[in-house]
Formats: sequence, C-alpha cells, structure tokens
Amino acid sequence: MSAPPAGPEEQLVEKLRRIEALFARPATDGERVAAERARERIQARLRELAAEEPPVEFRFSLSDQWSRHLFVALMRRYGIQPYRYRGQRRTTVMARLSRPFVNETLWPEFLELQQTLSAYFDALTDRVIKQVLDVEASEAEERAESAQLEPVEHQGTLL
Repeated sequence: MSAPPAGPEEQLVEKLRRIEALFARPATDGERVAAERARERIQARLRELAAEEPPVEFRFSLSDQWSRHLFVALMRRYGIQPYRYRGQRRTTVMARLSRPFVNETLWPEFLELQQTLSAYFDALTDRVIKQVLDVEASEAEERAESAQLEPVEHQGTLL
C-alpha cells in the first residue's frame, strides 16, 4: 500500500484523478487508477456515442475564468476542440459533441471536478486570509433591513 499524498495539493490531484477514473466507466474492478487508461476509455466512449448520434453544436456559458479553464482543459484532454465565435463573451465555450456524451460523461465530470476545485480554492482563500490578516474569513452578517440610511454603491471604484 502506498503512502497517502503529503500535502493538500497532492491530495487534490489524487482526488481529481479518482473523479476522472470514475467517469471513464472502468471495465473491471482491478482497473482503478491509470489516468491514461481512463482518458482512452472516455475517448472511446465519445467515438461510440458520436457514431450512434451525430454531434451537434453546444454552447456552454461558464460563470468564471476558473470554470472556463477547467472545462476547456477537460475537453482538450478528450480530443475535443473548444472554440467561440467572434463577438461571443469570453465565458462562452462552443463545441460539437453528441448529446449523450455531454449529458452522461462530460458535464457530470466537469461538475464533480469543479465542485472539488471550488472547495479547495475556498479553503486556500480562507487559509491565506487567516495568515495575512489574522482574522477568520466569513460572510458578512445578515441583518433586517433598515429604513434609516440609504446604501451607497461603491463598486465603481473597485474596477
């Protein structure tokens, strides 16, 4: 039995590899890890589904740059060429794919990876804030609305 991954980053990488292996639909119980094999199985599944149902053009709108980077990398990992048309927002990613592949493999795997990375980024952000500012990071307190003061928008100066 091998030693568990040392730090948080190594644990994250190992968890992401397990997620990819899960969506590759392994043929046998003994075939767990091997990221290359998992990728090959997903690519084979993509080809099977494309033969059964012709690819259609999908438009994906991703809310932030981290999600977009992850999604584009996942698509490229499986030999899918993401693109966008001139004039589309940077948050838009286009691709020609079979509907079953998107619904059964690509999108569920992306959501699982995204959730894992988001949890890691949240923990990392909280840790850095605690180290630098020496306070706990948390949401602002929620209060009942006050009719006394009119709120002032301050966001314009932040950008």
